[in-house]
Amino acid sequence: MSGFTFAKGNFLKVVSSPLYFLGAVASMFVKRDRNLWVFASGSGIGEGPLALYKYASVADKDLKLVWLARSKPELVEAKTLCLNAATRNSWRGFRLTLRAGAIVVSHGLGDANRFGVRGAFVLQMWHGIPLKKIQLDSPVTFSGGFVSRQILKRAYRRSTQSIRLMPAASKLSAKRLESAFGLSEGVVAVTGDPRDDVVLSEPAAAKRILEQKLGEIGRARLVLFAPTWRDGQADPVVPSDKEWLSIATFLEETNSLLVVRPHPHAVGDYSIGSSVSKRIRMLSPKLQNDVNPILPAVDLLITDYSSIAFDFSLLERPIAFLAPDVVDYAKTRGLYEKYSAFSGGSEVTNWRDLLNLLRSESTLNKLAAHARQLAKMHQDFRDGKNTARVYEELRKRLVARFGGES
Repeated sequence: MSGFTFAKGNFLKVVSSPLYFLGAVASMFVKRDRNLWVFASGSGIGEGPLALYKYASVADKDLKLVWLARSKPELVEAKTLCLNAATRNSWRGFRLTLRAGAIVVSHGLGDANRFGVRGAFVLQMWHGIPLKKIQLDSPVTFSGGFVSRQILKRAYRRSTQSIRLMPAASKLSAKRLESAFGLSEGVVAVTGDPRDDVVLSEPAAAKRILEQKLGEIGRARLVLFAPTWRDGQADPVVPSDKEWLSIATFLEETNSLLVVRPHPHAVGDYSIGSSVSKRIRMLSPKLQNDVNPILPAVDLLITDYSSIAFDFSLLERPIAFLAPDVVDYAKTRGLYEKYSAFSGGSEVTNWRDLLNLLRSESTLNKLAAHARQLAKMHQDFRDGKNTARVYEELRKRLVARFGGES
């Protein structure tokens, strides 16, 4: 699994400084096209950028839309999905980014060709409602080894100033995003998160996706285990051999199927589970990079600090929290709210207690009730029209930026 850390990412940005400078110079001589929009996501094809691409392609046939792929396999996948695409780091990818009136990303400016973003209208869609502190708010963001934290912090602030629009799922989320990215008032718009529209879609479509990737599911209760990452540290939630056996027994007793979906940057081996029981299936990020499309088929979620809990809460189904390292994690990464508020005080620290928790029907009802509270607090819109609102907001702001009619 990936060993990505903030320190590695920061190092690469520093050594690329000359290319940033050349890109900035080039931007002075290239006119941007308001009707050319480029899309990219740091996790692959999916997330908010894909939702907006699909919506915009139907809403206005005069728009020129291009997906910027990070690799040749992603380029092939994009074309399979009938997306107009180019390789991000190619000369064409640089020129498209340099000319684009709108650049749509989900992780950072490096989702697109980072050397061509100067002067563009950047729509930063982010990839989740913040619970753990991010960007300027988190101390781990500025891990850089030989580079001072102050230099890195100034560089982050400069890069975030190119963001002209950022959707938020709620007023509460908007405040966190404004703080994390150092954004001025009005940049963040409470429109709902486009990546959550698919969560409210029909379960049948989600189940088909899962069965294409994992084989037949049948009528078993579907449990999704989706932990977050620890910035290069090993995941403490990886089950031991004994715990895998206990999990397998629980799944048999409750006619359940466990889908294990580690974070793309996770450090830890979850693969042994599938050799213990046919009821344990591995859904790696390479197999399914965007997890939200499968959520409608999930009956129960197990997570720790992942924002997937906020997405899944829209379904008002039980969410169980497994957090053996909550004290250390809150101290090193930082959380925007007390973990007990996020979990409803239901968190456990080991698999034995978790399985005992999930055997109680009354407890499951309480976990579902807490999910409803999470949705009420963190999701201002639950109508499946978040993408439409973001599209209209983007068109309006591009008119203000470039002139003309929307």
